[in-house]
Amino acid sequence: MTINGTSTADQGRPVLTVAGVSKAFGSLVVLDDISFRVHRGDTVCLLGPSGSGKSTLLRCINWLERPDSGEVYLSGERIGVTAGGVVMHDRDLSRMRTRIGMVFQHFALWPHLTVLQNVMEAPVQVQRRPKAEVRAEAEALLAKVGLTDKRDVFPAKLSGGQKQRVGIARALAMRPELLLFDEPTSALDPELVGEVLAVMRGLAQDGMTMIVVTHEMAFAREAASRIVFLDRGRVVETATPNAFFTAPATERAQQFLLRYASNGAQKVAGSASGS
Repeated sequence: MTINGTSTADQGRPVLTVAGVSKAFGSLVVLDDISFRVHRGDTVCLLGPSGSGKSTLLRCINWLERPDSGEVYLSGERIGVTAGGVVMHDRDLSRMRTRIGMVFQHFALWPHLTVLQNVMEAPVQVQRRPKAEVRAEAEALLAKVGLTDKRDVFPAKLSGGQKQRVGIARALAMRPELLLFDEPTSALDPELVGEVLAVMRGLAQDGMTMIVVTHEMAFAREAASRIVFLDRGRVVETATPNAFFTAPATERAQQFLLRYASNGAQKVAGSASGS
């Protein structure tokens, strides 16, 4: 199944353009003049300390949060604002949001629907696609994330890792141009993290266009095509994973990576002493 098909005309155009986006909550500036582009097939990992604005940036990209200033474009079409400079009607904004999938920290599955029904609901109800077509695609997606045997199970019977994999399948069922991940493993027990990251690695290899907010440094190093490092609401550094992790250009990025290396060593030592 093709997840991220593209025409020759679209190959050179960014899927996403973020230009000068800023956002404040009262006197607290959370995003300060953020700009970057994401091209088709990119996996961009947003890294940075807690409170650096990563999750707010994702929410501004799909206008779950309205930016105070700046512009966001999806495949050349401005999100949230019409060509005449007027804020979009909710219906038009909802239409654009269907082109951007989002995987949340806490799954957000519908508890009264089975796994298969969760994956099928939005394509049938929102996109008005034929039910038989959506069912076939949903079953293929559940096979892709390793959950064929859970198709008729309700979310309450799933582990956290299984719920998150359903969330990924549900986002993919909308055939998005861009997939956003907001710390998709942060709510999982450590032993369940790997199964979710394996699915995400597979999507990256398949050429799905993704922006991933994560604290999983190994995943970022292995799967990302580009790292965007944020601190205090600003883009401090943009680099390839190899450059960022082996020779970060800024002192702030160096401090960040040293802290994570130190924390990782402490966890390993703690596990060894407790065994």
